Amino acid sequence: MLDQLLTPIKTGSTELANRVVMAPLTRSRAAQPGDVPHALNVEYYAQRASAGLIVTEASQISRQGQGYAWTPGIYTDAQEAGWKNVVDAVHAMQGKIALQLWHVGRISHNLLQENGAAPVSASALTAENSQCFVIQEDGTPANVQTAQPRALELAEIPGIVEQYRQAAHRAQRIGFDFVEVHGANGYLLQQFLSTNSNQRSDAYGGSIENRARLMLEAVDAAISEMGAERVGVRLSPNFVAHGIADTEAEESALYLAREFSKRGIAYLHIAEPDWAGGAELSAEFRQQLRAAFSGTLICCGGYSAEEANALIASGLADAVAFGRPYIANPDLVERFAMGAALNTPDRTTFYGGAEKGYTDYPFLQKAAA
Repeated sequence: MLDQLLTPIKTGSTELANRVVMAPLTRSRAAQPGDVPHALNVEYYAQRASAGLIVTEASQISRQGQGYAWTPGIYTDAQEAGWKNVVDAVHAMQGKIALQLWHVGRISHNLLQENGAAPVSASALTAENSQCFVIQEDGTPANVQTAQPRALELAEIPGIVEQYRQAAHRAQRIGFDFVEVHGANGYLLQQFLSTNSNQRSDAYGGSIENRARLMLEAVDAAISEMGAERVGVRLSPNFVAHGIADTEAEESALYLAREFSKRGIAYLHIAEPDWAGGAELSAEFRQQLRAAFSGTLICCGGYSAEEANALIASGLADAVAFGRPYIANPDLVERFAMGAALNTPDRTTFYGGAEKGYTDYPFLQKAAA
C-alpha cells in the first residue's frame, strides 16, 4: 500500500500529482552539432510524464560548463527551441518538469572546451581518478581522465553567475515548471563547497559561508528569473567521487538548507551516496536536515517503492526520486500503483545511441499484449 508515495503534494506553488520524482539522468543523446534536444528526447520525456515531477538530465549553462559529449545545453536559441518542444510535450500529458542547470567545472577536458581551453574550477587541482566523455581528434568517442583545470579569477565569477541567470531566463521563457540548480556530484558548485577542492583565500574560500557563496549566488540568480517557488537545488552530502573529500560535508549542507529556507525555494533534492560510495546519511543528519529546510524535501538513493513510501511516512522526506528504474520503466508510477514487475535497464545503452535502450522499453499494456 503506497498511500504516501502516490498522493499529491504542493511544491512551491505547483501541485504535483504524486511524490514519485524522475531523477536527472545523463543519457548523451542530444542532436549534433550544437547539443540540441530533438524529437527523440521529446518522446523520451513525454513517455515518463506520469511522474509527479521530471527532473531533466543535467544541461550545461555554457560551453565551458560541459564535461560530456552529446549532453544538451541551455545557452543557445536552438537549444532553447529544442527544450520547448520537450516541455510542451510533457505538459500536453499533464506532467511537470524541471530543468537541471549544470556547470561541470573541472570534470571536463580541453577537447570539450572552446578553442581547447583548460577547464575551470575553484582551484587549480585536478580531479584524480575522474573521467569525462569526449570526442577525440580522430572522431571517436572515449572516456578520458579529466584535464588539469585553472582556478577561476575573482573577476570571472560574476560571469558564471550570469550564465545561471541566463539559463534560468531561458527556462522561464520556455515554460519549465522549475529549474534545479545542480550543486551535487562533484561539479563546479560542489568544487567550491568542498574543503579539499577549494583552496581559495578570497571571498569564495575558507569558511563554509565563503565556500557556499557561489552556490547561493547561482540560486539567487535563478530566483531572480523564476521566482523562489519555482527553484530547487540538488546537493550530495558525503559524496566522494570526482575527487571530492569534504571534511565539513554535513555542516555545509545544513548551512545551505537553512539559507535555502530563508529564500523560500520550492525544494531541496538530496542525492544520497549510494552509487558513488561515501558514508550513509545518519538518522541524526536526516532529522537535522528535515528541521533545517522548510520546503519540499526530496531524497534519491536507490529506494524501492516500499522503502520510499516508508521514508515519506516517517516525515524525513516529502518525495523520493528514482533514477535507474526510470530508464527502463517509462510508466513507473503505474507499475508502482499496480505492484507490477519492473523492466530491467540495459546498462550498455545508458549513454549515447538512439532509440534502443531509450524509448523502446515496453509499457505495461504493451507487455501484457
